[in-house]
Parts: sequence; structure tokens; C-alpha cells
Amino acid sequence: MESIQVKDYMNYYPVTFTPDMVIEEASLRFLKTKQIGGPVVNDKNHLVGFLSESDIMRKMMESSYYSEHIADVAQLMRTEVLSVKPYDSVLELAQKMLGNKPKVYPVVDDDGHLLGTICRNDVLMAMDKHLRTKFK
Repeated sequence: MESIQVKDYMNYYPVTFTPDMVIEEASLRFLKTKQIGGPVVNDKNHLVGFLSESDIMRKMMESSYYSEHIADVAQLMRTEVLSVKPYDSVLELAQKMLGNKPKVYPVVDDDGHLLGTICRNDVLMAMDKHLRTKFK
């Protein structure tokens, strides 16, 4: 299973955000794509942060109480982001996912440019497919 790589199961078209995007627009992107989190990239497609549905929900609940403009993505995003490379092992990523709790990992090249994302469901699919073909 070590030979199964992230690039074979990653999402090449993830929902993405920019730091200057307003949260209302980011929320709409989550609703349209049904994804639970996504990378924040700058104008050169370089990973600069990560935003999740729960980040937005938390801020929306707070702002609905005060009835004011919510925030920009830059104010809510996490800047310390766990990411993986396309050539990383899916098995190693599965072990990392058990220790760390992110459900979605950005996939970046060696220069930090976003290539896609991989989530727990993608990893589970890879492992399931491997086991099914192994025991056929």
C-alpha cells in the first residue's frame, strides 16, 4: 500500500478561497460545493492558509448576535496548515490523519503551490480499493 500515492486519489478541483474574500462569499462556496474545508491561496496559487465550515459557522453565530459585517477570510483562516505532497504515501497520510485531526489536507508541490486536496474519504477509498484488489 506504500506505493499508492496521494496524487492518485486527490481532488484536483477543490474549493479554494483568497485572503480578501468576504466570509459570506466563502460560505456560499461551501454550500455550492458541499466540501467541508478548503485551502486559501494568494494570487500566485501559493498556499497561505486553510478555512473550514466550522470556522465560518463560529464567526457567523457571533456576528448574527451583533448584526454586523462578519469578516474576511484572512481574519478566520488558519495559517499553520498541514499539507502533503502528491508523491506521499496514502498509508502514511492515513497514519497522519489518525494522529492529527484535519479532515482535509492541501496537496502542494515542492514550492508550496496548491495542486489539490485529499480528504479522509479519499484515503478510505484508496485503502478500500487496495484491499479489494489484494484479496480478489
